[in-house]
Amino acid sequence: MTEAGIIGADPAVRIAVGGDTRTTGEELLRSVRETSASVMVAEVGATGLRGLEPLVLATLDGETAFLPRCSVERAQSAVEALDDGSLPTGGAMAVVEHEPGIGRLPTPSDGPLAAGERTVLSACGWAMPTSVEDYRAVGAFVAPDVEAPDEATARLDEAGLRGRGRCDAATDGAIADRWATAREAEGDPAVVVNANEADPRATMDRLLLESAPLAVLDAALAAGYALDATNVLVYCNEADSLAHERASEAVAVLEDELDEPIPIEVLAGPDEYKAGETTMAIEALEGNHRLEARLRPPYPSEEGLHGRPTLVHTPRTLVQVDEVLSKGDGDHDAAADRRTRLFTVHGDDVPSTTVELSADDDLSAAREAVPFDDHLKAACVGGVFGGLTRSLDVPARANALSAAGLGTNGVIELFGDEQCMVAFAGDRAAFGETENCGRCVPCREGTKQLTEMLRDVYHGEYASEKLRELMRVMTNTSICSFGEDAPRPVRTAMNEFEPEFRAHADGRCPAGTCK
Repeated sequence: MTEAGIIGADPAVRIAVGGDTRTTGEELLRSVRETSASVMVAEVGATGLRGLEPLVLATLDGETAFLPRCSVERAQSAVEALDDGSLPTGGAMAVVEHEPGIGRLPTPSDGPLAAGERTVLSACGWAMPTSVEDYRAVGAFVAPDVEAPDEATARLDEAGLRGRGRCDAATDGAIADRWATAREAEGDPAVVVNANEADPRATMDRLLLESAPLAVLDAALAAGYALDATNVLVYCNEADSLAHERASEAVAVLEDELDEPIPIEVLAGPDEYKAGETTMAIEALEGNHRLEARLRPPYPSEEGLHGRPTLVHTPRTLVQVDEVLSKGDGDHDAAADRRTRLFTVHGDDVPSTTVELSADDDLSAAREAVPFDDHLKAACVGGVFGGLTRSLDVPARANALSAAGLGTNGVIELFGDEQCMVAFAGDRAAFGETENCGRCVPCREGTKQLTEMLRDVYHGEYASEKLRELMRVMTNTSICSFGEDAPRPVRTAMNEFEPEFRAHADGRCPAGTCK
């Protein structure tokens, strides 16, 4: 039995999968729908915990059983049990009691889904991604209520909301300032939803487009109404087919649901790390095949897509906009932007796991969501150009991460004792040399020299001061965040593990992994 929404259905079976496990999820969906016509069955978005997929959630009389890594046979027996009036609890990782008709994922009291909190992730794994009924079960659309643009901008200003993710034109900066600039600039404004995050470690934006596309696009339309924009563009990675599909479905839903919405178009960009940088994203959207960073000023909010004032926000930013405009900001401290942040945790034999942390949580709270039992030698925080730290006792808010020399792109990589930090630094420097756009000398030549100087360590020459001066120049003079951030892994590796660099210059690898 299929309907337009699943929230409130009882009994019900939800099959939570993402792009990586959708084929298996579709097989489960077909098999359980053939098993019973009386149980509501639906495919929902991923929860963010890749290791649990395909995750089947069976609901009966205000109780939900969580069945991880579910086989076809197990899913069919779960539906049969519901059909007979009993909850299938055998083999469940958790059974949660909740209010009937709850609009948010009922979280267990322990286990990986209990790590952090679920505010912007609340619908992920529970609601049908493009169901208007499910979206309204949590709250109303915010875009139609943006009748006073100044008021919307003022509310974001009061919330102190900052951009999230490296692909946002307001990364770690005030959202309201960008909106005000775009409104005052000459030309017809545009809004770009930049979801082309090609760092495979950073899956948060893809997760949101796959699991909560209506929240993302509702906020994008609200931004468009606040600016009196003429169009909204959703810029996906060409490799993220499910995110593209869900975004396109959400656009069709919004066109039917809202009166004369701003036109929205979903486009795919190249699967290249540099293509996510805000000005190179604009270059790709304009159809340029050679992507190069643009000089700033002027910033995209002043002169962006085809010379028009353009807001460029990530899905991570937009779901926070949706929360502020729909529910207010409560007692949040505007000066510190104390709203939640998303982090994806990785490690050897650790499946991709996305958690949501409050501003007062330490990063160590994210470790509770993953099966990492080794001794933690270090963590790289911030993605491919993140910073190394020996301790995760760092607050999750952006200013604390930056003060600790870490990145703010929402990735936590866990490394055990077998990880060589010189090899780590070399790999990240080589990535920078290969992937940079080539426009500015500090980044183009700096990443090349950085890689060469790290190779020299293996030949007995560790020029610590020269390396630090090179990285200082790159950080201070590159024209975009690529060159500014590329030195961070090397700099923090030297700060935290300099004895390993000196040992390599002497011909030995303390981790025992380099030849």
